[in-house]
Amino acid sequence: MNDLTLPIATQPSNPQQQPTEQAVNVVSTQPVKLEIAKSIVNKPKSAKRLVSTKDLSHTDWLAVRNTGIGGSDAAAACGLNPYMSMLELWLIKTGRMNPDLSDGLMENAYSPLYWGKELEPLVAKFYTAKTGNKVRRVNAVLQHSDADKSFMLANLDYTVNKSEIGVLEIKTAGEHGAKLWRNGVPLYVTCQVQHQLAVTGKQLAHVCVLICGHESRVFEIKRDEFLIEQLVNLERRFWNYVESDTPPPADASESAAKAIAKLYPNTYVDKVDFSNNSILNRWFNELTDEKKQIDEHQKRFDYLKHQIQQQMKDAAVATFESGSISWKRSKDTISLDSKALLKDIPELLEQYQQVKQGSRRFLVNLKGNDA
Repeated sequence: MNDLTLPIATQPSNPQQQPTEQAVNVVSTQPVKLEIAKSIVNKPKSAKRLVSTKDLSHTDWLAVRNTGIGGSDAAAACGLNPYMSMLELWLIKTGRMNPDLSDGLMENAYSPLYWGKELEPLVAKFYTAKTGNKVRRVNAVLQHSDADKSFMLANLDYTVNKSEIGVLEIKTAGEHGAKLWRNGVPLYVTCQVQHQLAVTGKQLAHVCVLICGHESRVFEIKRDEFLIEQLVNLERRFWNYVESDTPPPADASESAAKAIAKLYPNTYVDKVDFSNNSILNRWFNELTDEKKQIDEHQKRFDYLKHQIQQQMKDAAVATFESGSISWKRSKDTISLDSKALLKDIPELLEQYQQVKQGSRRFLVNLKGNDA
């Protein structure tokens, strides 16, 4: 029997008995009503237009971005971006570090960021030609409509003039980034797109990537509520670090190393004693053990390297069962002998002097070997 069938009265076999409703129909209609109501309540809402970017300066646009977490920030805020750590993103969001925009300048013509910006409209044009879907830019920074998720922002590349496809993300990948696309959309891009779907309330997105300037692919990403829930929780945790002005934990990346150097460039305290801190003492012991292993591995590496070099002799390349080694001479270069120049013309130092800032050195010393 159909669950949507309304309850009907049945004729009693006993004339004295009052008509009764079929219980199965009464019970079956209730869950359907609840399910419909639940789907209406949980339907994603559209995003708010936080600010128009049509006449917004780049400086003001960056200031708006720092009021929340954008799509391109999502993976870094979750600790999943291979190019930026949580700590570096925190420095940017708290105003301690300005994002490096030099890569986007025309003078830096080898920059992936520069070419990404220049090629974006062409990749969008290719997408339209390949799929037949017309696209348009969104000249606004969007904000999640829920008050408790207002820190989630989105600045979309394009939207698609097709109801079921809400977002088009354009990417360009060079020879180094291409390997991340071998098995589909990289995780950090997936985080970005799911973040955008969360903010916009849309169900579907397309990603169009240009790889090494000659290969284009289009990927479809569906809204994933479970992944979005994880993103929201991790992004909220990161935003709490920003609002409380508390640095998030560092990872092992170069980005984190750069952020730590920026955050703590100088020494203002001569010495701090961690002797009674069991956690830090355990970390120190692990650190010294790792350093010993690195030293041993480096010695073994250098030994094997020298053995192979002796066998290669004058050969430029050596091939092996599982790979090859290249040992070629670099081109000779001409450089200025600044020491000799300053010795002959010492007044040039005052005229063209340049101060190079010092940096802190991290040296590990065991007791009995203190420097």
